[in-house]
Amino acid sequence: EVQLAESGGGSVETGGSLRLSCTASGFASDDDPDMGWYRQAPGNECELVSYISSGDSPWYGDSVKGRFTISQDNAKNTLYLQMNSLKPADTAVYYCAAARGLWRRTMVAGPCRDYGMDHWGEGTLVTVSS
Repeated sequence: EVQLAESGGGSVETGGSLRLSCTASGFASDDDPDMGWYRQAPGNECELVSYISSGDSPWYGDSVKGRFTISQDNAKNTLYLQMNSLKPADTAVYYCAAARGLWRRTMVAGPCRDYGMDHWGEGTLVTVSS
């Protein structure tokens, strides 16, 4: 059974930093999906923050470009999102996701986890105060 487990969320003030982690387990040895991060605040659409695929440069949404960095540690089966210069607009639940070739929607109506990625984590809350 594939599981994605996020950690690292919390509360910070404007300008602070957080590092999110997503540890994957249960993937088959021949399963190599692309992975990334979505986020969703109450009343908002589900927003694609960043994703990374083999052989390509990471993709970042305009709202986080220059402030966030996505990375992977394959030996530890872990995906990271380093978030710097945080703003109140970054407040949201952040979700780790995995999929093969389905990173085409940057804004999705409804709950993030209802969108058809192959796998979703349960989310970790990030709160940025002003």
